[in-house]
Amino acid sequence: MIIDDAARESLEISKILDIIKRDCRCDLGASLLEGKAPLRGAPELRAARELFGAVESYRDKYGDLPWNHKLAAVGYLFDEARVSGMLTGSELLSIRRLLRGAARVKEALTAARHEWPALSALLKDLRDFSREEEALAVIEDDGRLSDSASEKLGRIRLGMRRVRGEIRRKGQNILSDPAIAPMLRERVLTLRNGRHAVLVRQDAVTNFPGIVADRSGSGGSVYMEPHAIMALNNEHAVMAEDENAEERGILRKLTGRMLDRENAILDAERALGTVDLFYALSEKVRRDKWHVPLVANRAKFDLKRARHPLLGDAAVPIDISCGTDFRILVVTGPNTGGKTVALETAGVCVCLGWMGFPIPAGENSEIGNIDGVYADIGDEQSVEQNLSTFSAHIARVKRILGAASENSLILLDELGAGTDPEEGSALGVAILDALRGRRSLVLATTHHNPIKRYALACPDVESASVEFDVDTLSPSYRLLMGIPGRSNALLIAKKLGMPGHVLERAYGAIETREANMEEMIGELREKRAAIERESGRLDETRAEIERERASYEAELRALNERRDKILEEADKKALGIVKNAEAAAKSLLKTMTSSDRPSADRHLGLTKKHFDKIRRQAETRTDERMEHRYGHDNRPLEAGENVVAADTTAVGVLEEIQRGKAVVSYGAARMELPLKMLRRATGEENKSLKKAGRAAKKSGVTLQTGSGSRVKITSPPPPVGVGSSIMIRGMTTDEAMPMTELYLDRAYRAGFGEVSVIHGRGEGVLRREVQYLCKRLPYIDGFRLGGEGEGGFGVTIVRFKK
Repeated sequence: MIIDDAARESLEISKILDIIKRDCRCDLGASLLEGKAPLRGAPELRAARELFGAVESYRDKYGDLPWNHKLAAVGYLFDEARVSGMLTGSELLSIRRLLRGAARVKEALTAARHEWPALSALLKDLRDFSREEEALAVIEDDGRLSDSASEKLGRIRLGMRRVRGEIRRKGQNILSDPAIAPMLRERVLTLRNGRHAVLVRQDAVTNFPGIVADRSGSGGSVYMEPHAIMALNNEHAVMAEDENAEERGILRKLTGRMLDRENAILDAERALGTVDLFYALSEKVRRDKWHVPLVANRAKFDLKRARHPLLGDAAVPIDISCGTDFRILVVTGPNTGGKTVALETAGVCVCLGWMGFPIPAGENSEIGNIDGVYADIGDEQSVEQNLSTFSAHIARVKRILGAASENSLILLDELGAGTDPEEGSALGVAILDALRGRRSLVLATTHHNPIKRYALACPDVESASVEFDVDTLSPSYRLLMGIPGRSNALLIAKKLGMPGHVLERAYGAIETREANMEEMIGELREKRAAIERESGRLDETRAEIERERASYEAELRALNERRDKILEEADKKALGIVKNAEAAAKSLLKTMTSSDRPSADRHLGLTKKHFDKIRRQAETRTDERMEHRYGHDNRPLEAGENVVAADTTAVGVLEEIQRGKAVVSYGAARMELPLKMLRRATGEENKSLKKAGRAAKKSGVTLQTGSGSRVKITSPPPPVGVGSSIMIRGMTTDEAMPMTELYLDRAYRAGFGEVSVIHGRGEGVLRREVQYLCKRLPYIDGFRLGGEGEGGFGVTIVRFKK
């Protein structure tokens, strides 16, 4: 696709790209936006969208790609290097940072390539620079060469340090000499023009044993080199020359090595620039709610809640489309109503979308196969209309007619303006008809009624208007599709106090056909307003019905929960009575004589059958409660599905089912749970699982079951959807403890201050295991039994460290 120069300027694309630049972390990404051109075709566009989507998915799952905020562009350095043959240490340091940054990004992308194959598009530009990095390791972080850069450089610098030490020793003796000290302005040995000197008072210059090296800035003192250190200064100067020569030789060699890999380094710079640019675009997505548009095969666009980025928070979202049911959209309405902004918003979104960027529009917005954007956008409100202005419009339209195709997007602002209204309207209709014959996509704005009538009567042409409140004389900037707009000039004049006799003359001057047109538009807008009011009432009614339904369902759930709780307590009491009765009967049998045993055994057998029946009935009711609470459909669970355990919010993966038991994995942890306690995860829960953040560090956590077995979790699931409590009542110790420890770890990382573990009263086995677990976990500050209203002895309240 191409963007015509006039369109690029009138749409202010450079200013919009500057907005994106602000979120770039360095000039690598910003440099890619300079003069950014749209992509050439649909395959490139789809590849760019796929790559951005892959980087976004990586960021969602693992966080930002590795980055060094000191990275900077280095491409211009190679131009200098080819001329001078040598880069400075600081310039080579910039290249080293780039190569190290490229290596880190390459390592991260390589590890993730199997998840997102589109990342290969970046990896192909990130080559191996290990040898270059090793060669540049001799540069210190301040840009100086290290002593180890060469053996000769190390010897020279060692000698220089020795000489400097001797100079400091002798210099200290001079400064401390009672005969010399009164001559000095400062008792400090300084470096002047590469030689060590002292600052001497002007009146003592002739008496000081040394030669003049320089004059102070004030002119009242003189820097003088003492005779005692002159030979050492000479020796140091010779060594400094040798050091400089050796450093230049080393820098030339390093520069040569970089020039040998120039193309590869520039590829790496471009790849890192893309990463930086994608970061900036990602910030627009996350912070400003931009979205990556869908791509259609035909020439069209369908923008939902589109905003002009230059208007910031003041932008009013609009829905605007063209190319599906019609090819030309004519937008009408009063001045300052937002017609031009609507035109520019559509153009900007199409241009940004074809650069492979997200656009300032809502989700499911769509752009199609558009091969060029052309525009004639002027501002008749700020430019006095005259022949030269009209001629400029005609010249631009002529150029557009010469370039437009059926896949082109044409933006025409104030069509027919700048000349006689009747002739301008006729010319505007002719231009639209010519473009309609070519099947081009056209967005046009106008005030002229003949063009409005053309839009209403002609197939493939649709009308739209910008909403304007006549009572307040203010625009709402909303775009109303399907209805032409009124210019409202006479109504606005009336509101502003124009004399009545003037308005009567004005109304009388309007031709009958024009007046009827305005009346028809007014009636259409009133009907549209009535439909919208009725639609609003219907929406309110639906919302009220939905609230009532939700309230009813909540009350029903509460009733069912209270009923289940009562039945559960009753079953527990009944089973407790049965258990005590069986134990009493067995004890009584032991005390009976042999003659009484047969009759007692028969009676006990009958009683045991009755007890077993009570147990089966209780188990059946428990299963029914579980099914009622967690059974959302009749389909049996299958291996590979995402599941949620009873009274928890953690989403796991069902790995296998064996004899009523299920093996569920949470990250790398695997645990066995009763199948009846699992339900299929909902769509929202699955979405939360997919959007989980980076896994915990490899050290992980270790879960210990009641039987003593241990499960190592190397990548526990992140704290997404963690509730403030966990229900383990009714589980065995081996089932409950791994789940409890996993839950506590997730709740702590999610930032809870305290949580509740619901284990039930029972015989206290689960309560003791939970409290033992709390004692050994390092991030738990303390625990207590639940108080009144918290569940009492059936709940342990766990408090985390801050």
